[in-house]
Amino acid sequence: MNAVPSVISQVVSNDMCIGCGVCVATCPNNALSMTWNESGFLVASTNENACDSDSGCIKVCPFNPEPDPNLANENLLASKFLPSSNSQSQRIGHYNELFAGFSTKYRATSSSGGIATFVVDKLLKQNEVQHVISVGPVEQDSIHYEYKIVSNVGELLATSKTRYHPVTLSETLNIIKQLPGKVAISGVACFLKGVRLAQAHDPVLAEKVHFLVGIICGGVKSRFFTEYLASKAGADPNGFDTPEYRVKDERSSATDYSFSCDDRKTRTLKQIKMREVGDMWGTGLFKANACDYCDDVTTELADISLGDAWIEPYRSEGQGTNIVITRSALASDIISRGIATGELVLDEISVQQVISSQQGSFNHRQDAIGIRMANAASNGVKIAPKRHGLDKLPFHRKIVQRLRRHTRARSLEVWKRTKNSEQFDRSMHSSLLSLRLVTRAAQLLNTLKGLLRG
Repeated sequence: MNAVPSVISQVVSNDMCIGCGVCVATCPNNALSMTWNESGFLVASTNENACDSDSGCIKVCPFNPEPDPNLANENLLASKFLPSSNSQSQRIGHYNELFAGFSTKYRATSSSGGIATFVVDKLLKQNEVQHVISVGPVEQDSIHYEYKIVSNVGELLATSKTRYHPVTLSETLNIIKQLPGKVAISGVACFLKGVRLAQAHDPVLAEKVHFLVGIICGGVKSRFFTEYLASKAGADPNGFDTPEYRVKDERSSATDYSFSCDDRKTRTLKQIKMREVGDMWGTGLFKANACDYCDDVTTELADISLGDAWIEPYRSEGQGTNIVITRSALASDIISRGIATGELVLDEISVQQVISSQQGSFNHRQDAIGIRMANAASNGVKIAPKRHGLDKLPFHRKIVQRLRRHTRARSLEVWKRTKNSEQFDRSMHSSLLSLRLVTRAAQLLNTLKGLLRG
């Protein structure tokens, strides 16, 4: 076994690797590779190449437990990479403008309002970038999706939808250095933090990566999540293709979407409404452990951050609506031009509306992160300091967090053993019921306290 930098080894062994692959791409000795672990996640691992053990790869890890003090959190990185932002919120980071709305051209072919596709379309057409790095389909068993290089507008639609499946930037970042021109990269918060850290240490990437499109994320899912949904829809969880996670119902609300896939055995399309599946997000089912130690809800290091407008009146609109947070001058310019030409239909919104649109994620990832940090410390797991979670929370919130952590871990173990949605649901019933009852009790206590204070 080759030597591996001790801190990277610590990240992986503590189940804190998120699979971004930035360490792999920046390793000067090519001594790291991405592999699938037993829980259905892509993680960094050693390979046959010799490692010089200088720990340089840890510098770009978004979950580095010993970060550079000058680059230790999203606030410091945003000050470095988003100097033109004119406002700052403790909750959502540096920003310029806040909107909710959609692209008139790309809304119908996107998971939400189509603004991500609109933005990268404009970046290419205006020659701001010559390539876009985003997630698209791949014809390979159990992989389904990977980061692809799009170099013309005609290829954009293949990468215009949300994919809840593990992917990695490990190969693509290496290719970027050889590409002529500049690139834009689309990704979730932890991946883009890795990119920013790589830019901070590599002048070539600092020059090549011109724009980041941030996808507001509720948590990175294991590939077990997709297998489970395929099984729930009636397909063989080991034999399906083209999973689609956000099939819209324009006659209903934005939250009433479906999962679909093609069953290889019967050669038929299988589909199921996600409301029939249950809560896949608040429960933490199939979620990566590292996500519980991220306090960036709105992809604060992107030039533009985009998510779903899970607030009224937008959530009642079945075609989908984006929350839009501009953070750089270029992002602001693209959006303002889109509004002026009528290509974008946007309403100005407040910071509080942005928070309300992702309220559950703020409650969990910022307010309650201190509980999980304390638990990690008690188990000897070192986590980088966070900006949130410093306030003490009541005992009932701690119980909810403990049950969520248990449910998350148990879901991965149960699916690994069953590979069948009916068996999985039976095995997980008691855990999910306990979590639901305790969560409801905690909500009632919070409501009661609010009434008493009022």
